[in-house]
Amino acid sequence: MGTRAWALLFVLCGTIFLEGIDVAMLAVAIPSIRSDLDLPTDTAAWVMSAYVLGYAGFTLLGGRAADLLGRRRMFLTWLTVFLAFSGLGGFATEGWTLIVARFVTGVSAAFMTPAALSLITTSYEEGEQRNKALLVFAGTAAGGFSLGLVIGGLLTQLGWRWVFFAPVLLAGALLVAAIRLIPHRPRTEEPENAERTHAEPDANAEPEKSAGRPRRRTEGSDVLGAGTAAAAMLLAAFAVIRLEHGLDGWQLTAGAAAAAITLLVVFVAVERRTPTPLVRLGIFRTGSVVRADLGALLFVGAFFGFQFVLTLYLQELRGWSSLQTAIALVVLGCDAILAPTLTPRLVTRFGHAKVILGGFVLAVVAYGLFLPVGMDWSYAAMFPTLIIAGTAFALAYGPLTIAATDGVAESEQGLASGLLHTSTQFGSAIGISAVTAVYGLASSGASTGSDPDAALSAFRAALIVPVGMVTLGALLSSFGLGSRTKPPTAGAPIGPAAPTTAAATVIAPAPADAVPDPSANPTRPASS
Repeated sequence: MGTRAWALLFVLCGTIFLEGIDVAMLAVAIPSIRSDLDLPTDTAAWVMSAYVLGYAGFTLLGGRAADLLGRRRMFLTWLTVFLAFSGLGGFATEGWTLIVARFVTGVSAAFMTPAALSLITTSYEEGEQRNKALLVFAGTAAGGFSLGLVIGGLLTQLGWRWVFFAPVLLAGALLVAAIRLIPHRPRTEEPENAERTHAEPDANAEPEKSAGRPRRRTEGSDVLGAGTAAAAMLLAAFAVIRLEHGLDGWQLTAGAAAAAITLLVVFVAVERRTPTPLVRLGIFRTGSVVRADLGALLFVGAFFGFQFVLTLYLQELRGWSSLQTAIALVVLGCDAILAPTLTPRLVTRFGHAKVILGGFVLAVVAYGLFLPVGMDWSYAAMFPTLIIAGTAFALAYGPLTIAATDGVAESEQGLASGLLHTSTQFGSAIGISAVTAVYGLASSGASTGSDPDAALSAFRAALIVPVGMVTLGALLSSFGLGSRTKPPTAGAPIGPAAPTTAAATVIAPAPADAVPDPSANPTRPASS
């Protein structure tokens, strides 16, 4: 890749780094925020949950909006919103202000992140170049979260408001760079039949006259589908978050889940009948995409669930400070180094399906090693689990991203990205809620505060959740091992009918929207 291509990738990866560091820093700062603003327990919990609710509730809509309204426009608009409401959180003096700020920040991430991912999948040629870009993207996500734990601990020492102001500075720098680097690309008409595969672009076609102004798709907009999808996702996310309360208030949890399922049924019915669906249901017939999304849900859910239990173990049972805990967990961020270096070689040699399975197997080993955790375990005893878990993330997450977007038509890359991020957000919420619920049930009737043995037993019970999730994910990913396909021949269409593996060499012509090489003719127009 040329210098400009790397610069664009740096900006787009900066977005997922921003999202990861923002979440991690707030997780470390919550105790200080609660103490300073004198927040009740349920309000403090909603400061964290509001972000997940906004993110998970609107990611599917955000991904499709990038396809229909323009990826550049969605990226820049919602990065600006992210910047503004992160700053608002820093000036908050009451709990409700923080909750609103975090909810809107989550919504902005739901539109911004799929736009960034779809910009990568449509700007870099399918095959080795795109795979490398996606693996760098995945490594940056893990690195942002890991560094965010440490940076959050340091900033909290200066004052918790810096946890909100620091992302504003980073988002501002990314916004300035993105305006310069993301090209204005003309949009052509979407095909009438979205299931038609992409053929080679017509070199003789006239360029769009309104370059830089994406054509609005207002005719036949699926407003009803968008409304029911957003409502269903919001209710589903709320029901998942409520799981952490266990049987306490189960009627509300069950009611939210039932309403979400009802709206999902309505959404499917609407999408079947509308001529311009928000989500083409045929994409769910692509087995590799479905397996990748479910795999991402299970893997990310297990990872966040394990990290949540580990954090509670270190701080509540062992008495470690937030900064000590953050530094101890930095090793989980080895993915930031391994994902762009080791993982591409493994994917090229073995294909992404086998590498994904290897990541799940390593995760089973890592979390399984921690099951017999003791009251006085040294850091050396924990280290094997931490380094293996970080390596597993490097092997699984990036290739899952490849599999979730591989072979999908360019006009639906935003949709595929939205489905992937919806899965990861629901996965993280399910993982944390499930381990919290199991811990609560295991410790019910016992005074964990005065009985460390009871607390330790409850932690061990909660650890079964991430082990079970990655075991299920390993079984699921094993079904894709025999699905390698031959690379398309020159001139063959690349789309849902002709998927390629990560290890395959794509001989088809480079897409018209590939990032321009700085050494090429500078007058050649970039496309979107």
